[in-house]
Amino acid sequence: MLQSVLQEDNYKHKGLREKLVDLLAEKGIKDKKVLEAIGKIPRHFFLDTAFEHRAYENTAFPIAAGQTISQPYTVAFQTELLQVKKFDKVLEIGTGSAYQSCVLAEMGASVFSIELQRPLYDYINTFFFIKKYPSIRRFWGDGYQGLPTYAPFDKILVTAGAPYLPPKLVEQLKPGGIAVIPVGGGEGQKMLRIRKNEDGSITEETFGDFMFVPMLEGKR
Repeated sequence: MLQSVLQEDNYKHKGLREKLVDLLAEKGIKDKKVLEAIGKIPRHFFLDTAFEHRAYENTAFPIAAGQTISQPYTVAFQTELLQVKKFDKVLEIGTGSAYQSCVLAEMGASVFSIELQRPLYDYINTFFFIKKYPSIRRFWGDGYQGLPTYAPFDKILVTAGAPYLPPKLVEQLKPGGIAVIPVGGGEGQKMLRIRKNEDGSITEETFGDFMFVPMLEGKR
């Protein structure tokens, strides 16, 4: 389980974030709104205090329930593919540490985030920083089912590796909407961007190889 996070965000942290943003830009992230959001959010708040001194490296770190907080580049890459606009209604599958949720909210999205792992869901209830973003709504449940009560969504972002494209998520995407999801088995996934056409059909694009924790079904 995560330990208590540090609540100080000092000049050193801000300087390290500036370097991280520069690194992400060098690695090909072009969306200025994505870079600005990452530059504003104290990533060290989302990590166990044991990792605080490495919080702004481009590295994934373990969190509770055998999950991870993704590399900043992966967060930025997925967010850029999603083409987030202010007031977009975004379904996020896999709240995890809530770092990705906060990036989306910082960009002006209304976020509906599902977490399967109960320890993580409960932990985020006590996480002080998420209170900064009242536009984030959180749910405990099975990401494969989505949130039909709140559908349709402008955008859908999946932060775990799915073995296939979940049909219920495609159903809950608006015509004209975009979903970004890593699809594949335990050997790794291909990053897919799905666009839903007005007739309900989908168009797929593939953007490289990634490695995510598996997207599990049912409640834990």
